[in-house]
Amino acid sequence: RLGVQSLNSSLKQKQVTPFEERVYSLCTNIPIGKVATYGEMARALNSSPRAVGQALRKNPFAPEVPCHRVIAADLRLGGFSGEWGEGTCMVQKKLRLLEEEGVVFSHRAEPPPPPPPPAPAA
Repeated sequence: RLGVQSLNSSLKQKQVTPFEERVYSLCTNIPIGKVATYGEMARALNSSPRAVGQALRKNPFAPEVPCHRVIAADLRLGGFSGEWGEGTCMVQKKLRLLEEEGVVFSHRAEPPPPPPPPAPAA
């Protein structure tokens, strides 16, 4: 795990915005074997889930800043390294990282079934 002092030193060497610095710092607080959602992070930062996702997409400190521990609000994996969708190579890597850390997916999120067709007019 990247220590606070080491993270601060690394942040000064990399070109990151103050917002990205806050996102990366918060992300280091997610324990191994746990996840947070983009929305939870956004609320803690008084921001938006999309802004958090964009910052994590550019994370130059992975895996020390464990952006793979941030998932979508519907408990899908979300994106990883700029890729989106559970069938992509990078998102599969995110899944493997989480499983190696002990995150258990009791069921894979499936899209909801389509709504039933409207009843015929009488």
